[in-house]
Amino acid sequence: MKTKIQKKAELEKGKKLAEKSQALIFADFSSIKAEDLRKLRQELSKVNASFLVIKKRLLNLILKEKGIEFDGSKFKFSIGTVFSEFDLENSCSSIVKFFSALEGAGAKKVLGGYDFKNKAFMEAERVIFIGKLPAREILLGQLLGMLQAPISSLIYLMKEKSKKVELSPS
Repeated sequence: MKTKIQKKAELEKGKKLAEKSQALIFADFSSIKAEDLRKLRQELSKVNASFLVIKKRLLNLILKEKGIEFDGSKFKFSIGTVFSEFDLENSCSSIVKFFSALEGAGAKKVLGGYDFKNKAFMEAERVIFIGKLPAREILLGQLLGMLQAPISSLIYLMKEKSKKVELSPS
């Protein structure tokens, strides 16, 4: 059991992370090995995010201070919180990929999220959906390919038609 001093330190750390964060993702970390949690923290550090295991009551205090009503009691287990300095879209992919890679756990460990920009909670299904989307650059490349395809096809057809016209005797 943590002492009052430890809880205060944890609360202060959570407040500092929440101040810098643009998104939160909640996850069930029970039955995940310590080595896997270390790997998760390493992956999250690459995208300027931090994973903090904090008591639900303390998490409620942190979020209440930011004007967010959060009921952690609906979860019957401990919650790990990812504090991300970037928007929700950038944070979700790392979390979903990590939990999907775990044997037997899958993305069922993702419990939901909160987007500070839109001031809205997101259900786990939406967080997982966003996490499975390709990166922005890949989506833009795919869109460009889709826009370019009809024009390329038209140019190809016109080029082939001009070859046939040149080859046929008049």
